[in-house]
Amino acid sequence: MKKTETNRRNTWLRETLSVSRKEAVASSAMTGICDNYLGAFAIFLRASLPQMGQLAALPQLAGALFQLLSVWLCSHFHRRHAIVGGVILQALAVFGMALVALIRPEYSVSWLIGLAVVYHACANFVQPQWRSWMGSLVPARRRGAFFSGRTRLTMITSFAVFALGGATLGWFEQYQLAWAGFFLLLLLASLGRGLSAWQLHKMHDPDQHNLSGGTSFIDTLGRVRESFRHRGFREYSLFFAAMQGAVAISGPFFSVYMLNDLGYSYWAFTGNIGVSILTQFFTLSTWGQICDRWGNRLVMVTSTCMLPLLPALWLVSDSYYYLLSVQIMSGLAWGGFTLSTANYLYELRPARADFASYAAVQSSLSAVFVFFGALLGGYFASVLPQLVALLPTSWQLQHSVVLIFATSSLLRIGIAAWFIPRSVELRVRQRPDIVKVIYRITRFTPGAGVVLDWLTVTRKK
Repeated sequence: MKKTETNRRNTWLRETLSVSRKEAVASSAMTGICDNYLGAFAIFLRASLPQMGQLAALPQLAGALFQLLSVWLCSHFHRRHAIVGGVILQALAVFGMALVALIRPEYSVSWLIGLAVVYHACANFVQPQWRSWMGSLVPARRRGAFFSGRTRLTMITSFAVFALGGATLGWFEQYQLAWAGFFLLLLLASLGRGLSAWQLHKMHDPDQHNLSGGTSFIDTLGRVRESFRHRGFREYSLFFAAMQGAVAISGPFFSVYMLNDLGYSYWAFTGNIGVSILTQFFTLSTWGQICDRWGNRLVMVTSTCMLPLLPALWLVSDSYYYLLSVQIMSGLAWGGFTLSTANYLYELRPARADFASYAAVQSSLSAVFVFFGALLGGYFASVLPQLVALLPTSWQLQHSVVLIFATSSLLRIGIAAWFIPRSVELRVRQRPDIVKVIYRITRFTPGAGVVLDWLTVTRKK
């Protein structure tokens, strides 16, 4: 009887993990498009500079709120049903974006911003529950191999769809039919997420009920308060969130600068972003080796010192090939920053603390700072004409949006100067059983490159 039960478990586990890999490919079709081309789509719809700031800001605030609410809300639903429902709603939001491209109704940009809010709210609502599900599903001894393989599928698919998107938009642009290109891409993204929902529905959940144990919203807020009692975590979280906020000030406007001010085609736009993404892919493992040998603080400080230079370098020249070299440097810097800060968070948390709570608090705090940073960038963009008019004639700028890049650069310098003296080298805790943190690359974005998400912790063999 026991052997039969084991065989049955192995059968559904094998089938579920196979379906999960297919789901990774389907969902990557959506993220490869939506995370990289929504800004370009908003520009095509003639979004104003303040609206570009809102498109970056409002979805982040919704995402932060729904990530904190997820554990509490999902205590009233079966975990798998909550995930599938959130994914279906996200697919419908993307389909709504495709309809905006097709119909182009009045207030198209406002419709896009509203749908982007739903898109990010659903993504952040699903994330903690999906993490809990996969953590309980995949055996500890197989997590490293399974998630590294799944991440490779995700990245290959995302980048292939991203490159295909640039080629599609470039082809339709030649015939003055860019709207058709955006419609087809967003329709593909919606179908991919719809297929993802079907695959998630087919997967087995060993615990049909949610693992949150009925956690209340007050308990969730209590974890936030408890986390911030730790000074090292508090200072690190404020640094990381503030840096993300400073990046958000300029992030939405790189697309504006390339597509509107420099007149890039969609081919050139995709190539510029793609160079940065590829650089990060190829350097992440090298950065990981340096972190292991020399410590995470060295890599974090080095990459933090590089970040303020990145927007400033865009002020030097508008040569296409020069900006490609800047993007290579950007990929190098963001690869080191992303990996070292993720590792640093794990090493920083107090012993026996709940790492999930710490990771969720940091993620939500960063989203709030991104919200205010993007709003500030949007406001700054709205007053650019008045600011430029105040400059002496000899200082008049050909592209006024570069003032936003300079502002972001100055803020990054201040944030780095505040945190670096406060950061300390942390040693990985020595224990009888060493633990290993497993990350997954969730997506890549034009502003901050590859985005890592802590997934689970497992014991090394």
